[in-house]
Amino acid sequence: MPISHLLISAVVLHLAIAMPTAATTKLQVRDGSKVSGSLATYNYANVEDGICAGSDKYIMFDNYKATMFTSCSQWSVPKNSGEEVGDIWNAIQQVSGETGVDHRFILAIVMQESGGCVRVPGTDNGVRNPGLLQDHDGAATCNENGVTTPCSQETITQMIRVGVAGTAAGDGLAQCINNAIEQFHDEDAKAYYRAARNYNSGSVADSGTLEEGIATHRYASDIANRLTGWVNPDHGCSETQ
Repeated sequence: MPISHLLISAVVLHLAIAMPTAATTKLQVRDGSKVSGSLATYNYANVEDGICAGSDKYIMFDNYKATMFTSCSQWSVPKNSGEEVGDIWNAIQQVSGETGVDHRFILAIVMQESGGCVRVPGTDNGVRNPGLLQDHDGAATCNENGVTTPCSQETITQMIRVGVAGTAAGDGLAQCINNAIEQFHDEDAKAYYRAARNYNSGSVADSGTLEEGIATHRYASDIANRLTGWVNPDHGCSETQ
C-alpha cells in the first residue's frame, strides 16, 4: 500500500498524556479512555515537541538514550553505537513525517518491543516478528542468520518504516490507529491505546477491555507509563486514572 494511503487521522488528534503524580504511580488503561490528564497536542509540522517537560525539546528520546546504549546486552549482542542511536532518531522523525504517526508514540512502541536495540533478535510464534518494532514478517533486521555490526541507517529506517506503515503480511501502527478510529470511532488517547494493544496481539478483546484477551495484558498500560515520562517503568498496574 502506498505511504500516501497510510496518513492517519491521528494528525488531527490529541495524544492525551497524564502527568505522573508520585514516584510510585503507575497508570492503568482499561478501555483507552481512562487516561486523560493534560493534553500534549501533536503538531504535525513540529517534530521537536517535548513531553512532560514544558519545553520544545524531544525530552522523551533524550531520556531513553541510556537505555538504548545498554539494552542489547540482554541478548548478548554488540551494544548500539552513538551513530546507530542517532539513526534511530532520524528514522523515527522521517517515518513520522511519512505516515503522520506521532513520533513519541513510535518511540514508546520501539522501547516496549526492543528496548531500542538495533540488533534485537526476532521472535517467531507462528508469525515472524523482526526488528526494532518486531513487525509483521518484515525483511529489515540486523540479527537473523547472524548479527550485523554496524546496523546500517537504511536498515534501521526500514525497520521503523515497516513497523509503522505495515508490511504485505500485516498491519503497522498506522493501520492500527486507523482501525481504532474508523471501526470503533475512538478519539484522542483512546485510539492510540487501542492501537497499541492491537499491534501487540492482533486484536482487542470483545469486551473492549485492553487488559483482556491474548498476548501481553499490560501492554497498553506500559505504553501509557512510557508516555508519561517513565524510562524504566515497572510492568503492571496499580492505579486507575
